[in-house]
Amino acid sequence: MTRKGPLAINYEALWQEGMKDWHGKMPERMVDDTLEEQFWAQSIARKKIGQTDPYAARIFEAIREKIEPQQSVLEIGPGWGNYTFPLADYAKKLTCVDSSESVLAYLESCLSDQEHVSYVHAKWEELGEDTIGAHDVVIGVNCFYRMIHIKEALRHMNRLAKKRAIIGMTTGPIQPHYEVLHAKYGYDIKFPRRDYIEFLNLLYEMDIYAECDIVKLKRTYEYNSYEQLITTQSKKILTEGYQRAHVEEALAPFIEEVDGRYYYRHDFHAALVSWEPK
Repeated sequence: MTRKGPLAINYEALWQEGMKDWHGKMPERMVDDTLEEQFWAQSIARKKIGQTDPYAARIFEAIREKIEPQQSVLEIGPGWGNYTFPLADYAKKLTCVDSSESVLAYLESCLSDQEHVSYVHAKWEELGEDTIGAHDVVIGVNCFYRMIHIKEALRHMNRLAKKRAIIGMTTGPIQPHYEVLHAKYGYDIKFPRRDYIEFLNLLYEMDIYAECDIVKLKRTYEYNSYEQLITTQSKKILTEGYQRAHVEEALAPFIEEVDGRYYYRHDFHAALVSWEPK
């Protein structure tokens, strides 16, 4: 059921608009499967075998509370395995669905001794209903960024989840020096164009009342030189001709220098949106 009435909003259209860049154009990687495959092949080539993001362990702690060990799990868009590896150790059965052959080949090589893990090469929103069976839990974390027809992707989760569907997404706030640059100097910043709240709205439009848990996270950016710090932490400034001195001033309260290396510690969050399938 799609909600109607004076407050009705087309949340899928808003999602699709948020896929565009800050100049109103759809980035090539969003629509070009070859470019997406190249991205993942290059990203995985830089990873050590089994390497995951440090903050992912904290997110998995919250995810695990929603999954029982004897349950079967279907993971959408596993990437380099932030949640695949702990799920493989925890779930009775695990099925990984990804549009990237590089991703699936990498995970299969890492988990070659895990016979209860299987792999499906497909785009989630285009996956036929009969291609894969229902699982107790269907989960996807930070994997929806290229899904134009997002409501169909959510409906597919709802259809194939017997017990629970879970969406995970890392969220803000943005690194605080960008807030300073925007508020004090009026610089245009690449603030996030989509966020977890849109999943809640999309599901609400589908007459699904989802739960939302917020997980507090910390990340430390480490730089070999001051120049590397300034260059990297200026990339989200859209305003041309910005002043380097302003960037240095905004960064100063958040930076620690130790033995010639620079550290920027950033508090952010993850949102877990989940529901019992209808």
